[in-house]
Amino acid sequence: MLLAIFISLKAPFVFSQEEPGQAFKNELKQLLNAEHHFVDKYDAQVWMKDMSIRLAKRAPHIPEKERLKILSLVHKHANGAGVDPQMVLAIMEVESNFDRYALSVAYARGLMQIMPFWVKEIGQSKDDLFDMETNIKYGCYIYKLYLKYEKGNTTLALGRYNGSRGKMKYPRKVYNALRKRWAL
Repeated sequence: MLLAIFISLKAPFVFSQEEPGQAFKNELKQLLNAEHHFVDKYDAQVWMKDMSIRLAKRAPHIPEKERLKILSLVHKHANGAGVDPQMVLAIMEVESNFDRYALSVAYARGLMQIMPFWVKEIGQSKDDLFDMETNIKYGCYIYKLYLKYEKGNTTLALGRYNGSRGKMKYPRKVYNALRKRWAL
């Protein structure tokens, strides 16, 4: 069930990934606290089976149990956020190559490479960005809001997610991963 939880913004959205505005932080906090559930369990199972095979080919080092947990969380939180689960998988591939303990030189953490400032900014100080569910949930909702503020322009939203808005290198990598491995 997709919940529409939006706060109207008075100022234009002009900050980068590293500089979230207060309205954005408030909206993200509300979205992260909303409950989401699978709508159709059969469709979820079919998707999980297909994506599990694809993920096993891409990341054979990940045990099946962990692979299924990643996919279940992606399906749950991407659908809850109203974003494409396959795009989330492509983002994960590019960001961390599905390494749940990935740590970038900029200290971005986990599967979706979430910057630590997000924990403080949205008021969830107990959240662990190396926890798969926390990381995937943050990543899906951050991406959702970037899509919203970029008026559905996926390329700009992906650039903003990566902190490289206006440059094509990162969006191309994500689109390439999506096309080659994740698109249905």
